[in-house]
Amino acid sequence: MTDSSTNNASKTPTDTGSPSRRQFLATTASAASVAAAATSLGIGQVAHAAENGTLKIGLVGCGGRGSGAALQATLADPNVKLVSVGDAFKDQAERFAAGARKNGTVDRWGKPIRDKVDLPAERVFVGFDAYKHVVDSCDVVVFATSPHFRPLMIEYAVKQGKHMFAEKPVATDVPHLKRVKAACDEAEKKGLAVVSGLCYRYERAKQELMKRIHDGMIGDIVGLHCYYMTGTLWHRGTRAEHPEWSEMEYQMRNWLYFNWLSGDHIVEQHIHSLDKMAWVLKDQTPEYVQSTGGRIHRTDEKFGDIYDHFCNHFMYEDGLEMHSHCRQMKDCAYRVSDHVIGTKGTADIMRHYLRDHEGDIIWRHRRPRGRNVVEDNMYQNEHDDLFASIRKGEPINNGKYMVNSTMLAIMARNSAYTGKKITWDQAWDSTENLAPAKYEWGDLPRRPVPVPGKTAIA
Repeated sequence: MTDSSTNNASKTPTDTGSPSRRQFLATTASAASVAAAATSLGIGQVAHAAENGTLKIGLVGCGGRGSGAALQATLADPNVKLVSVGDAFKDQAERFAAGARKNGTVDRWGKPIRDKVDLPAERVFVGFDAYKHVVDSCDVVVFATSPHFRPLMIEYAVKQGKHMFAEKPVATDVPHLKRVKAACDEAEKKGLAVVSGLCYRYERAKQELMKRIHDGMIGDIVGLHCYYMTGTLWHRGTRAEHPEWSEMEYQMRNWLYFNWLSGDHIVEQHIHSLDKMAWVLKDQTPEYVQSTGGRIHRTDEKFGDIYDHFCNHFMYEDGLEMHSHCRQMKDCAYRVSDHVIGTKGTADIMRHYLRDHEGDIIWRHRRPRGRNVVEDNMYQNEHDDLFASIRKGEPINNGKYMVNSTMLAIMARNSAYTGKKITWDQAWDSTENLAPAKYEWGDLPRRPVPVPGKTAIA
């Protein structure tokens, strides 16, 4: 959902420039200058909140992921209230609100979750501009809509001085990704927390593993391989099955299958794999990517314009290569794994161990056991860390890596769609804006399925 008064197809997005790979992740202002900027802007109280005051939570996007994220946010701090929700669809917003009011789960402090919910009907917002009302009524907002709408929402939250949790990915095209980058830079100046839904970076076991990789335990990195091979996902029904839906509603209800909404599954799902590899490389950007892909399984028109498989080859400086594969096909072998090859050994990212080249395990993460051990739940950890950072007045800002990893996925998708090798700088210069002409219920043209060698990306 987004602002119905905005026509993004006819407006030029905020241009933050076209930085080279070396410039892209340049160091920003120091903590001292950020604090000074926040003070000069008069937003200290908004940014840091009262140390022990109630933090009001808002949710935008009331689907499955939004429901989970909202629960995790209420579990993250003893003094929070879920006070507003919004969704493009009335049925989803009202269904979520009704369920939240009845939730009897007890949090870690022994308090029923329903006691942390204050959702009167007037704070259940519906429509393309619902996000504005949610942001205006809370201190911390959770964004869990389809990815296309993330940039406008992140921009508005920063403008209003609100902390946020933003699900991945954060854009589906480069012009909108530039807007996210600019907004996250502004959030850092304002002292606002921006926590990303790239959840593996919040898993404590992987944090321990990455520390050892970065400390050189397997030597210099010489190769990376990652896989995200899964089955098919949900579909909400066709136009024939739901004649009451307009084409816009049909596409938004089935947003996974439309590139403008999801970014294709390489951006929406495989971004997790690419992000883990980027983490290994300390977010170094590649020189270029060359990808292939297509749709040989999900060929029915109900699956929109996305592919069902991709194979990607990223080339980095000094000949370092990363190979990634992703697939969403029914009745096929499942594999989600990430491997790093070093001069002294290898790392299995998903199984949390390191081996030497003789095959012997040289380090393995072992989960602590005992009645009082807190489970290492990465989905909960990201919210715990978000709220803890707000309470401390040391807000987390994941803007750099969530933009970087989204960019990796977009450039690989565009390489597969076109059949061309794409450099980082070429990718960052893309002007292709996937936004529809207007945000309203009604007719909406469908984009053709991309054909390598024929499809062009602006």
